[in-house]
Amino acid sequence: MTSDRILFSDDCFTCVNKRPTELVEWNDSQERPLAEDVREHLSQSGNDFVGIVHRLDRPTSGAVLFARNERCLKQLNEMLREQRIDKTYWAVVDAAPPQTQGRIEHYILHNRGMNKSYALSQPRDDARYASLSYRHIGQSDRYHLLEIRLHTGRHHQIRAQLHRIGCHIKGDLKYGFSRSNKGGGIHLHARRIRFAHPLTGDTIDITAPVPPDTLWEYFAASLDR
Repeated sequence: MTSDRILFSDDCFTCVNKRPTELVEWNDSQERPLAEDVREHLSQSGNDFVGIVHRLDRPTSGAVLFARNERCLKQLNEMLREQRIDKTYWAVVDAAPPQTQGRIEHYILHNRGMNKSYALSQPRDDARYASLSYRHIGQSDRYHLLEIRLHTGRHHQIRAQLHRIGCHIKGDLKYGFSRSNKGGGIHLHARRIRFAHPLTGDTIDITAPVPPDTLWEYFAASLDR
């Protein structure tokens, strides 16, 4: 864990810029997860407590929060449940959405055996309501950049909902893109996270730099102009 990947850190929490294909926590593969790298890094300051506040899909990159004590973990988890943590994502997709901005609502059906979710137009007892807002904020010769704000947090929600409206995330074979990215990541990035600090009340506003990738860098530079 290099220090340049630490986006913010204090005695309450640490925010890290996750790379594409990194695991956030242990799973059956026994591959070392990001949480362990964070724990090792923080242990140098005498505190190796790491509580996972939220997760990102393995192929996704961007800002991830880790609590540094039990009290802050409880408070941040409560804030997340109450939607008091505002998360903004960037997604590079192969087609423009039907409108330049809007809100889409579906019912997410999670197939655990396939580790895949489906966005349904009608409610079902085994599906959960899902909602997100998007804005079309950039375009290249072949791709479109969407800014996305989640209103709910469902399994593979962004990937499944964008697939349902005909916008496939670059590299995401599971949800309809034509080919994979080199290395196995996808062009979905947790770009920004904003919330009131659970102890001080100060506004925390963190932006995660995009991965070192030509297309990501093109979009980031075009928006900075």
